[in-house]
Amino acid sequence: MGFEEGYQSFLNAHLQVRTGERLRRLQEGHNQAEMLFLMQVWWPLFFHFTYLHPEYEIDDFKDGKRYLDFAYIRPGIRICFEIDGYGPHLKNISRWQFSDNLERQNQLVIDGWTVIRFSYDQVKEKPRRCQQIIQQVIGQWLGDELDQISLSMIEKEILRLAVRKGESISPKEIGEYLKLSDKTVKKLLSQLVDKKMLIPASGMKRVRSYRLGDQVKRSIR
Repeated sequence: MGFEEGYQSFLNAHLQVRTGERLRRLQEGHNQAEMLFLMQVWWPLFFHFTYLHPEYEIDDFKDGKRYLDFAYIRPGIRICFEIDGYGPHLKNISRWQFSDNLERQNQLVIDGWTVIRFSYDQVKEKPRRCQQIIQQVIGQWLGDELDQISLSMIEKEILRLAVRKGESISPKEIGEYLKLSDKTVKKLLSQLVDKKMLIPASGMKRVRSYRLGDQVKRSIR
């Protein structure tokens, strides 16, 4: 399934179960910034939209309603993704409106949400960096998924470190972070490669860096 087909299926599924203001917001709320985020950042990272909710309605701290650009919701996880455009409306915002926006974000955090904000320029010009941030924040909950896989505690720590970094990781970085000898690191990395948790990313005879294997990526999707 390609992006267009996946996106239409994703959008139609949410349109079918919404009414009133929730429906209107979804019909009118998706602009260029949100579409670009899905196309350049989210889809290349996950190739699906499972757990993602567009224009997600929540109770506002002032007893009203508020809509998040995207909400990522799984058991024990609630992440708000906001895509902020830069335009004249930002220059014209009042001091009180600015304070109100900050208070709304603070309330989300108090209510247990993790809030991640990207600018339109970041999504457009640095999509890979946005992907790394998403991978890192979702990877914070990787431990529960890994508990179902037969791994030692130190192997899990190596994988968590790789997830948090969001890109390839070197044996030297692992050794320095976990205070392990070169020999021990080499053995652990070899075990993780055998279990398809890690894949050599650079180097032929001597591997200089490793990246996450598909089994780990599926755990954080």
